[in-house]
Amino acid sequence: MKTKFFITMLAATLSVSVYAQSNIVTASVKVYGNCSMCKKRIETALDHKGIKQAQWNAKTKQLDVVYNSSKITEQQIHEIVAKVGHDTDKVKAKDETYASLPFCCLYRDHEMKDDH
Repeated sequence: MKTKFFITMLAATLSVSVYAQSNIVTASVKVYGNCSMCKKRIETALDHKGIKQAQWNAKTKQLDVVYNSSKITEQQIHEIVAKVGHDTDKVKAKDETYASLPFCCLYRDHEMKDDH
C-alpha cells in the first residue's frame, strides 16, 4: 500500500513539475538604449516576479528574457521596460520619463558608444 501511495505521489509531483516547466518562455525584444547605464536600468527593472532571466545587449539593442508565462506576459515586460524610460518595439516610454534619463542614455536624440 505504501508503495502504491509513493508511486502515485511521485507521478503527481512529476506531472506538476512538467506542467510548470511548459510555462517557461524565452522572448527576444528590441529595446532602445545606449550604454551600460541603460543596461543596468533595463535589467534591474526586470528583476520582477515571473522573470527568470533578462539580458540586454547595447550593440544589438536585443533583450533576451526567460519568463514564466503563467505569471507575466510579454506585453507586461514591454510595459515594465517603457516605465523606466526605454522604448521597445511595442511600447514607447513616456516623453517625460525618457527626458529624465542621463544625457548618455538619450537614445532617441543620439547614439553613444558605451564608455561607462
